[in-house]
Amino acid sequence: MAKDRSSVISFQKFCYIAIISSICSIILFLSWTNCCSQCYPPFAYQTTLQNQTRSINLLSYPLAWNNLIFSANLPTKFLKIALFVKKWPQKSHAGGLERHALTLHLALAKRGHELHIFTTSPNPSIANDSMNNLNFHFSKPTPAGYLDQATVWEQFQLQNSTTRPFDIVHTESVGLRYTRSRDVTNLAVTWHGIAYETIHSDIIQELLRPPDEPQTNAMKERIVKVVEEIKFFTNYAHHVATSDHAGDILKRVYMIPKERVHVILNGVDQQVFKPDISKGEEFKQRHGVPNSKSLVIGLAGRLVKDKGHPLMFEALKQIIEENNTYLESSTILVAGDGPWAARYRELGSNILVLGPLEQSELASFYNAIDIFVNPTLRAQGLDHTLLEAMLSGKPVMATKLASIVGSVIVGNEMGYTFSPTVIDLKKALYESWVSGRGILNKKGQVARERGLQLFTATKMVAAYERLFLCISSSKHDDNFCEYHPLGN
Repeated sequence: MAKDRSSVISFQKFCYIAIISSICSIILFLSWTNCCSQCYPPFAYQTTLQNQTRSINLLSYPLAWNNLIFSANLPTKFLKIALFVKKWPQKSHAGGLERHALTLHLALAKRGHELHIFTTSPNPSIANDSMNNLNFHFSKPTPAGYLDQATVWEQFQLQNSTTRPFDIVHTESVGLRYTRSRDVTNLAVTWHGIAYETIHSDIIQELLRPPDEPQTNAMKERIVKVVEEIKFFTNYAHHVATSDHAGDILKRVYMIPKERVHVILNGVDQQVFKPDISKGEEFKQRHGVPNSKSLVIGLAGRLVKDKGHPLMFEALKQIIEENNTYLESSTILVAGDGPWAARYRELGSNILVLGPLEQSELASFYNAIDIFVNPTLRAQGLDHTLLEAMLSGKPVMATKLASIVGSVIVGNEMGYTFSPTVIDLKKALYESWVSGRGILNKKGQVARERGLQLFTATKMVAAYERLFLCISSSKHDDNFCEYHPLGN
């Protein structure tokens, strides 16, 4: 009897402990969820102001401005904008920074703003960008390829001293150096990458370094660069971060006041990058991709080491060696050029290296694939290729870097992420292969939904336009810095 009573008491104690543990777990989970919600926007395609009715001060808004809905109507005020950018790009050979400058400022000019672009010597594509309110001021680059600061500053002052000075000054990264920017109060700088972010990349590169390759001083040098950036970043009046993570770092680590840091995620042209089955089928037929292939993987961009192509090459090589079925049922399309193009060709006829593609061809490329893979090792900015693929309705697979998992692939409903190791990348590639087209199509639909909510050129341009209007009139009564959810 005593033994039975003891068993009952022990069981009751166990129940109490289990209940208490469950309550503690729930409390910890809710606390963690609340903490995470302070760092990055709510999951996926839900905007943050669905139930917001009060007006907010945009300069203090902590999340990406892409979450907000701005009026599509032309503004009541047209701006005179100065842009400093190292290179005005050729449309088919543009890096992320140049593509951002091209997309944003052409759109602003089309909306009626007067643009003055201070850049290096012209290239043939500029003739196609001629509009009455789009003005170029050229100068010879320095031996290192940067803007000659003395020359562009003189050009800027000449334009700024006219009857109408500039309402807003915008520099893509350090196009206008901090030595010139410190006294420009109506200035915004867009950072497409900061030194602190690249420390993660340096760690990855060191972990992947072959034993016979000498160790570099990259990480030690990076720490010094972070300190230097913290010192001179304060010379820019307003800072635009292109990812939620970068915005958080600018406020916490670089200690820039929150009202001077604004997150505007990159956007791409949704009229170009969109689902089009017929274009995808035509692209596959033209490049000899058989209909029997159950999986078509896409890669795009510069085929260089820091974009993760040695990692991707090794993962594919091992998969091909260990799984004949994978090889027979899959095709890998590689759009871009660089040193690793030749290496990919060595893997056999199922890896097709297409070279760099024009924008329209790139749109067809995304429609031809089942999943887009970005194995980048660079923790910098927000890669346009991921956004283009998502708007095209494709699931994405990318490295677990803070900007990517904080802003782009925020859940497995839209794709896959992997640690930058061959083992983890192979696991993700196998998982997408086993999932099959049905699952990948569903993930692609979710990816497109998120893309339309956050990553369109329209959303990006609207956010920048409102920021520029706000900065240019922050000392006046135009109320551009106030956001009203019902009236925008």
